Amino acid sequence: MSIIVNLDVMMAKRKMSLNELSERVGLTLANLSVLKTGKAKAVRFTTLESICKALDCQPGDILEYRDDDD
Repeated sequence: MSIIVNLDVMMAKRKMSLNELSERVGLTLANLSVLKTGKAKAVRFTTLESICKALDCQPGDILEYRDDDD
C-alpha cells in the first residue's frame, strides 16, 4: 500500500507554479518539491490545510491511497 501525492496535478489544474504556491503557503521551494515528488515521509495537517486553502481543494484531491495489489 502507498500514499500518492497528486500536488502537481492540482497545481496544474489551478495553473499555479511551485514558486507561487511556495509564497502563498509559506514553505520553501525545497520542502514543496519533496512533497510534490512524493518523497516526503510525513506532512503536517497545518501544511496540508494551507495547501488546500491556496489551491481551493480538499485533502483527498492531493493525497490518494493505492493498494499495491491493484
